[in-house]
Amino acid sequence: MAQTGKLIVFPAPSGSGKTTLVKHLLAQPDLQLDFSVSATSRAARGEEKHGKDYYFLSIDEFRKHIEEDDFLEYEEVYKDNFYGTLKSELERIWAL
Repeated sequence: MAQTGKLIVFPAPSGSGKTTLVKHLLAQPDLQLDFSVSATSRAARGEEKHGKDYYFLSIDEFRKHIEEDDFLEYEEVYKDNFYGTLKSELERIWAL
């Protein structure tokens, strides 16, 4: 994966204000930022949409991506409940 931009990661627990901070930064046009959609093995909640809020993958799909080294980073937060950033998502953003 060829790097053509910079990556800013906001790791923090749920409810800590990540979304508020990220939305503020994305609203600053001079920063030229974009948002990468994370992947998860959990089910969608409420109005969440695949490809917009998360990439919702089955546990088997998530593990296959791990085996194929498709993630920039990932974590098993709870048993069989994974979250991660697909390399293809960064490639999509950097191609814009």
